[in-house]
Amino acid sequence: MRVDVREKEWAVLMRAGNAGDAGSYQQLLRQLSPVLRALARRGLVRAGMADADAEDVVQETLLAIHLKRQTWDADAPIGPWLFAIARHKLIDALRRRGRRIDLPIDDFAEILSSGENEPSSVAADVNRHLGCLPAGQRSVVQVIAVDGASIDEAASRLSLSKGAVRVALHRGLAALAAKFRETEA
Repeated sequence: MRVDVREKEWAVLMRAGNAGDAGSYQQLLRQLSPVLRALARRGLVRAGMADADAEDVVQETLLAIHLKRQTWDADAPIGPWLFAIARHKLIDALRRRGRRIDLPIDDFAEILSSGENEPSSVAADVNRHLGCLPAGQRSVVQVIAVDGASIDEAASRLSLSKGAVRVALHRGLAALAAKFRETEA
């Protein structure tokens, strides 16, 4: 079936669905699903990701089409309207997923069981990284990020204003982030 013929059929089904014909609307969604699935898979793979999330993108796209179906101009072509929604849902999924890499925990079983990451080792790493910060930033980051205190609690504990605590926390975390970026480069 040619694209323009298919899109004309979709437009007829959408018009009928918007007029209250539930059967036509269901038929439209059934016809759209494989097309949207192929688009989602292709988009995920093109972005360097596995196509495992394609079904979620399809469902979100179908839901968005359903929720926004009254916004489609019945005199306009339906294809660009549908594909814009699909594109936006794919972009949303890619943003949510980010560049996260999933690795099976079995690959790290030996490392985890060897005791290399014992609490004392982790604490030593944290202390070593915090040690590179100026004293004021170090104490604020320690109290908030490590000990779990709130801004108010940290201000009270360290005899600082809330604003000073926020500034020191921001600068300390920025310095740590910059240090980690340097070591990764």
